[in-house]
Amino acid sequence: MTAHPTAYVPEETLAERWARAGLFFEAKEYTEAARILTTVVEGEPEQIAPRLLLARAYYHSAQLTRAEEQLRAVIARDPVEAYAHLMLGRTLQRQGRDREAAGALRVADAFRGEFAATAD
Repeated sequence: MTAHPTAYVPEETLAERWARAGLFFEAKEYTEAARILTTVVEGEPEQIAPRLLLARAYYHSAQLTRAEEQLRAVIARDPVEAYAHLMLGRTLQRQGRDREAAGALRVADAFRGEFAATAD
């Protein structure tokens, strides 16, 4: 009996799982990427990059509540991560939470050095 090519391989290192998840993400197989990335994040919970890619995979597979949770965790660990704020804003927009989204998007713009013109 042959294992399914996406089956979890216990002997795989976190780095190998990270690489494999990246391949699935690039192939736009976001649900499978998220499944693999979940194990990477569990193994290295303080690492920002796997958690951010997991949030993106959740976002692209319309798992918006999970994306929001991961983005908030990224921001808690790295409050100046502009891309996390941007993604959080977009995630909130997709959930119809425009007021909250506007705040996150303003923070993202500020961290990127982009300031919206204000009426005086």
